[in-house]
Amino acid sequence: MKKRQIFDQVMDMKKQIGEFYEQLGELKNNLSTLLEENHRLEMENHHLRQRLEKQTEDIENESDNDDTDLAPGEGYDNLARIYEEGFHICNYEFGSPRDEDCIFCLDLLSKKNE
Repeated sequence: MKKRQIFDQVMDMKKQIGEFYEQLGELKNNLSTLLEENHRLEMENHHLRQRLEKQTEDIENESDNDDTDLAPGEGYDNLARIYEEGFHICNYEFGSPRDEDCIFCLDLLSKKNE
């Protein structure tokens, strides 16, 4: 009888190891998916920051060349809306969530109102 119990215990452990192995495989797949998504989002964020910096430079260059004030447009309204929703609009942290007011974002918003 004792040998049968030992055999049953070994079979139970084998079954548990198999289940753990399946769970490990699922975790590995999930981790791989998350890492790929994280990399994609980092690249997208990088490209968006570059684009924002270029647009900001272009706007600054245009405002330096023009003596007339530009009226705030739809783009500025969208930036203000994004800022009010709790995201950075400055070129340093663009698109990242903000917990408190950011002086760079506020400076950008104040430029549009001038």
